[in-house]
Amino acid sequence: MKGKLSPESQLVIVHADESCLGNQNAGPNPGGAGALVESAADGSVTRCDFYLSSSVTTNNRMALSGAIELLKLLDASHHGATLAYHSDSQYLVKGITDWVYGWERRGWRRKGGAVENLELWQELLQVSRPLSVTWRWVRGHVGHVKNEYADHLAVSAAEHQSFSGGLGASEFHRWLAHQQSKGKFSGYDPDLEFQQLTKGFTTTA
Repeated sequence: MKGKLSPESQLVIVHADESCLGNQNAGPNPGGAGALVESAADGSVTRCDFYLSSSVTTNNRMALSGAIELLKLLDASHHGATLAYHSDSQYLVKGITDWVYGWERRGWRRKGGAVENLELWQELLQVSRPLSVTWRWVRGHVGHVKNEYADHLAVSAAEHQSFSGGLGASEFHRWLAHQQSKGKFSGYDPDLEFQQLTKGFTTTA
């Protein structure tokens, strides 16, 4: 069953994470990227899952690749929406909000030499420019529930080398119920958090 973001919703909130198995080891390392994608319509919150994988990669490359492919999907399916993109990758968030503009001015060169993952940075800048995206860094592995779920999607994609094939119906509530059955995240309300995150955004008509 495929998930579907309502075209009525003008704010889409993304919680994204990435994984690279054995990232510190030499040799080919499989990786994955995952995201929980939320929107609201008719008084309820719609959630979709997105994930992809690569057989040879790094954490940084997966953060960039995941953002590129997800933004392409959202531009096609939800053009004109305001996007709030949350990630625990400082490399991604600092890069796309700061570093990339200096690199571009210098002809895609760092002060210290070549730009690592150049082709991915160039593609991310290209796909993000037509969109209204607010990039937000969140600290990973500190109990941020939706970031933990995105990490779960990324690790699973890396382990199984799987792809969602677009935006799929989310397993978030099933995962959350399982976590709560083990005594984690007691009293957590994902819809309340969604409402809190939407405050302060001015969405397009």
